[in-house]
Amino acid sequence: MRQLPEPQRTTLETVRERLHALYPGLEEGLHYGVAAFKLDGVWVAGIAARKDGCSYYPMSGRVLDHIDVDALGMTRTSGALQFAKDKPLTKNLLRKLVTLRLAERR
Repeated sequence: MRQLPEPQRTTLETVRERLHALYPGLEEGLHYGVAAFKLDGVWVAGIAARKDGCSYYPMSGRVLDHIDVDALGMTRTSGALQFAKDKPLTKNLLRKLVTLRLAERR
């Protein structure tokens, strides 16, 4: 992430730190070409910078069907939650996204 421009670099680093705080056993790697996080052998999240913002990938298109992105003031694609380049995702939202992903895998 060091090569990313500001403020995306700081925003994504904050998301990364929040994920690790919520899930201490989280492993990091690359998955589908983005910085990704694995928990108990399951890819649960990915993050990346976009030209005008940042993206969160729940590693499943179905997870985002359970999130009211309009109420959050965000947009989505079929597989990504797009958020402002200077507003990291909250711990509560990250917990909900990862919990939904893990529930899907059980």
